[in-house]
Amino acid sequence: VPVRCSFSYPGVGWNNSDPVHGYWFRDVANVNTNKDAAVATNDPARTVREEARGRFRLLGDPRTENCSLDIRDARRSDQGTYFFRVERGPIVKWNYWGTKLYVRVKGPLTHIHVWGTLESGRPTNLTCSVPWACEQGTPPIFFWSGTSVSSLGPSVTRSSVLSLTPRPQDHDTNLTCRVTVRGANGTDVTLMGTIRLNVSSPGAEASPRGLTPTLPCLLQTPHGT
Repeated sequence: VPVRCSFSYPGVGWNNSDPVHGYWFRDVANVNTNKDAAVATNDPARTVREEARGRFRLLGDPRTENCSLDIRDARRSDQGTYFFRVERGPIVKWNYWGTKLYVRVKGPLTHIHVWGTLESGRPTNLTCSVPWACEQGTPPIFFWSGTSVSSLGPSVTRSSVLSLTPRPQDHDTNLTCRVTVRGANGTDVTLMGTIRLNVSSPGAEASPRGLTPTLPCLLQTPHGT
């Protein structure tokens, strides 16, 4: 998720040949911007926090006063306040304490939606919804499991949309959608959503009674520009 940001700084105390370095820091107690690791920077001489490496990126070019930030594969632990810092020449070393970015990580429900009703012998589509999968994040991998899909091939059970023709014996059985996402650091995150099928009569719908998991998707609330 890109976070748009712009800034300005004094036009004195530096030369045109001086590089412009931008830094995004986590706003924590006793942060030392002179030596602490940032979550994102274009300064090759500075380190980046291990948990942010590969996920936080300084998207903008500080030379054009652009401090835009890009965050991928958001985690619950990313929630909090961040601030920007710019350095140019021997004098310009500014922390933008008064204009901070607050990152809120939400966990929308992962759920299975039944398009229509579940009637024995009638094909029905079910969708495994993953609203937490951010557009710029890693594409998720789906896998359906349960008695009702045990005879179906992987080309059917590995899609977000499941075409199911329920049978009488599928009534009151569980149907599970497992979603796996590979994070920017290469770690797999797998969660499951389960519903109990109701295949009793025309018009009966699937009733979600099982686990409804969550996985965070980034929502940004910038307090500045």
